[in-house]
Amino acid sequence: MNKEEYQKQFTTEDTPGWQAIDHQLDKIYGSIEPRHYPPLCGIHYMAGGSDPIDGASVYDSNHQEFHRHIVSYGMSELYYDEEKAGGEFSKWGFEFTLRLVPFKDDQNDPIWAIQVMNNLARYVFSSGKWFEENHFVPANGPIRLDTETEITGFVFTLDPELGKIQTPHGEVSFLQMVGITNAEVEQLKLNPTTDAVKDLIDRLKVDNPLLITDLNRK
Repeated sequence: MNKEEYQKQFTTEDTPGWQAIDHQLDKIYGSIEPRHYPPLCGIHYMAGGSDPIDGASVYDSNHQEFHRHIVSYGMSELYYDEEKAGGEFSKWGFEFTLRLVPFKDDQNDPIWAIQVMNNLARYVFSSGKWFEENHFVPANGPIRLDTETEITGFVFTLDPELGKIQTPHGEVSFLQMVGITNAEVEQLKLNPTTDAVKDLIDRLKVDNPLLITDLNRK
């Protein structure tokens, strides 16, 4: 899509990137309405807000087993910007996703998980380094604070249902965060290569095709 086509299709009131994300989610969830959580302070990060992402949506999914499916908004270009039309990648070229089995201490939606996304996004915005498939990151402790979970890091893979899309601003991958145990983190530290991460992901997929994170996994 070139600039002229972009101007004909959208107005300054439109959110082409946001709409592209929602369209992909509609293919999976249809008329199911998500619960959307905006930035805690209500101010965009670039305007002085503390949350780098512009919020996240939480879906209840019964695929494979009941879990929360969390999707970020803001790592890609969401709003009207004719100068970004037809780019190779939309901003950072991805959005975070996370599939999470409800944890006993989570009475409602796991807002802490959205804050984990914000922490990772803050690293990307401040360092200029982004995440890709088969990257991994240790959390230096439980991913949910104040628990004894053995999940202490994440690997990144393409979301099995959402994949990647072409938006008016360029390509966006739905990059799923998959929780891994401390033993798995230590194993990857010994061989921190994308091949080693892919091997781990392939092993996890055997019994867990959607790569749902369970804080009770040992």
